[in-house]
Amino acid sequence: MTPLEWTIIVAAISVSAGLLGSLAGVGGGIIVVPALTLLMGVDIRHAIAASIVAVVATSSAAASTYVRERMTNIRLGMLLETATALGAICGALAAGLLSSKLLYILFGVILCYNAWHMSHKREDGQHTIPPDPFADKLSLHASYYDRSLKRELSYRVSRTKLGLLVSWIAGLVSGLLGVGGGIFKVPLMHLAMGVPIKAATATSNFMIGITASTGAAIYFMRGDVKPFIAAPVAIGVIAGSKIGARLLGGMKLNAVRMAFVVVMAVAAVQMLYKGLFR
Repeated sequence: MTPLEWTIIVAAISVSAGLLGSLAGVGGGIIVVPALTLLMGVDIRHAIAASIVAVVATSSAAASTYVRERMTNIRLGMLLETATALGAICGALAAGLLSSKLLYILFGVILCYNAWHMSHKREDGQHTIPPDPFADKLSLHASYYDRSLKRELSYRVSRTKLGLLVSWIAGLVSGLLGVGGGIFKVPLMHLAMGVPIKAATATSNFMIGITASTGAAIYFMRGDVKPFIAAPVAIGVIAGSKIGARLLGGMKLNAVRMAFVVVMAVAAVQMLYKGLFR
């Protein structure tokens, strides 16, 4: 395979990763890393470094569109991100003290359950939810115009304490296992906090960019970011993210939900494989 052919294939994979990542709110890394390592023979450290760059690219490319369409709940995102950052620090400090294999299996099972639950969910977070004085006080409730429904969709955020706890756990897992927190925070916001799936996806995209930027700086300093790998990945992911961001607003709610279920299933298989066979 010539260098040009290799670059074109990596870019094509990255477009798909960016498209699905922006629709699901998890970044493209969950597809980029296994594709680069298993299909293209890239060293895992360089694949992860390219993936971190891809996550920043996904967030940067999609966030502006989501903010402009008012799908991103910035207040909620910043609140949950503080808990995620604290969890990531705790995870980094605790790394090596806990069995990674056991954690991979545990969170793989959790993702399987979440994927099953989301695939059977039909209403879009508009069921009766308990009042939350904390959310009222912080003005976390929001609305956005849904192009597929052709109407303004208002929602009230609930269970913020649970949201902070799970966001801390998501950061902890991210620090321990090197996986993105978005895979946990999208179902958290959608299933537990009453946030519609599109708003949850958009808000997750906003958050993962903040988290990944710090990690990207560390990988740059270590020299793990190889330009000939990271460049086609970043270009492809940005292109895919732009397409995904334009598609999301007009997509049917169940289609967005199923896109996330696919990504979650892929993540679950990866975690279970690492826990059972590596």
